[in-house]
Amino acid sequence: MTAPALAHSTELGRMYARSLQEPPKVPSITTVIGQQSASLDGWIGYMAATAVAKHPDLGSAVGNPGQLRTVVRDSSNAAEQFRDAAAARGDRVHNYCEQVALRALDRPHQIAEALDALSENGEGNFALRFDAWWEEFQVKPLAPEVTVWNESVGYAGTLDLVATIGGKLCIIDYKTKGTDRNGQVKSLDAKVVMQLVAGMKAEEAIVDEVAGLWEPWKYGQDPVLLGVAIGETEVRTLRANPEVLKAHWFKFASLRRVWQTSLDAASAGTPLLDIAPPGR
Repeated sequence: MTAPALAHSTELGRMYARSLQEPPKVPSITTVIGQQSASLDGWIGYMAATAVAKHPDLGSAVGNPGQLRTVVRDSSNAAEQFRDAAAARGDRVHNYCEQVALRALDRPHQIAEALDALSENGEGNFALRFDAWWEEFQVKPLAPEVTVWNESVGYAGTLDLVATIGGKLCIIDYKTKGTDRNGQVKSLDAKVVMQLVAGMKAEEAIVDEVAGLWEPWKYGQDPVLLGVAIGETEVRTLRANPEVLKAHWFKFASLRRVWQTSLDAASAGTPLLDIAPPGR
C-alpha cells in the first residue's frame, strides 16, 4: 500500500487529515471497505501447512519433537510473510505506474529508480506488461495519485489515476495480481467497485498538503470506472458495471456507518462491570 502525505496509520485503521498540520479526521476508503467481513482462516491454514511441507528441515525433524516444533514455529507466520511481501511488491508496481504518468505529464519523476526497484526483485515483467497496456490503451493522464475527500459521508482516499482513454474520462485503480496456472492474470475482487465509486463520489481534491488547500472535485461527472489488474504475463482491464454503481455506493455508505458505530461503541465506556452477590 502506498503512503500518501495526508494518510495516517491509527488504531482505527488508515485515516486522513486535512493538512500536514492537522490530526487525522476521517477513515480511508480502504478502511471503510475493510469493515466488510472476510474470513481468511482457510487460506492462512493452507499457507502454514504448505510452509511446513516445504521447510528444508522437515525431513530431519520427523521423530524429533523439539525440532518439529521449530519447523512449525517457523512456518506459522507464512501467511503474514506472504501478505507483507505481496504488499511490498504492490507498492513497487504502483510506484512505477505513478512514475510513468508523471513522465507523460512532463513532471519530475523517478521512473529509472522505480524500474530498478522492480528489476532488483525479479519483477521487471510487471513494468513490461504495464508499458504495453499504457501504449495499447493510449492513456492520457490527468491526475496521478490524487487524494480526494468527501465531507458529507466522511471519508478520504487516494486514487491511482485519473486519465482519458479513447476520449473518455476514467478513474483507474491498479491492482497487482498473480498469475494462474494457465498463465493468465487473476481477476479482481468485486470490492474494487466500491473503491472506484467512492472515488467518483468525492467532493474535493487536494491542492496543497502543507497548507491544507483543497479544490472542488472536477472528475466525478459520469467517468468510466476501471479496475486494472497488472500481472507478469498480461494486464487485464475491467470496467465497473454502471448498472451496479448505485447499489455499491449504498453498500459503501453503510460500511461507513458501521465504522462509526464501532468507534462510538468503543468510546462509550467500559462494556462490562463487576457486580457483587446480593446482600453484599
